[in-house]
Amino acid sequence: MIRPAVGGDLAQLSDIERRAGELFRAIGMTDIADAEPYAEDELATAAALLVATDEDDAPIGYAMVGLVDGHAHLDQLSVVPERGGQGIGTQLLDAVAAWARERGHAEVTLTTFRDVAFNAPVYAKRGYTVVPEDEQTPALRALVAHEATLGLDPTARVVMRRRLQ
Repeated sequence: MIRPAVGGDLAQLSDIERRAGELFRAIGMTDIADAEPYAEDELATAAALLVATDEDDAPIGYAMVGLVDGHAHLDQLSVVPERGGQGIGTQLLDAVAAWARERGHAEVTLTTFRDVAFNAPVYAKRGYTVVPEDEQTPALRALVAHEATLGLDPTARVVMRRRLQ
């Protein structure tokens, strides 16, 4: 089930992000695997925070949405590894799209790794397309530049969007 996060979920979401990040260690991206997850106060201030839960309503994945240039932007999508491949990420992406559509957004954007099998290719299968650099808003370009200051190689990153209308 997908539902909005509640206060009691926040502490668990960092653990979910940390566990999901271990997938990067398996492909040699240890800096990404070792990155600190979003803090509870950052999660609490998201424009939307949607949680996927198991049969007992315990969080097993989440999507964090912010706003970039007034558009919905997926800041984070994490699912616990043992539940990967079960469509939970897709359900979260669809819930993000529904949330954005209900608020009048024409698209959802995100930044991700271009060549990581469980990043850009997965989003592409779910309706996201690459945003050419000349179509990126100033805020999206600034976001990519900011990611570079955090050590993310901009040539390995890609901006994608899912049009909603």
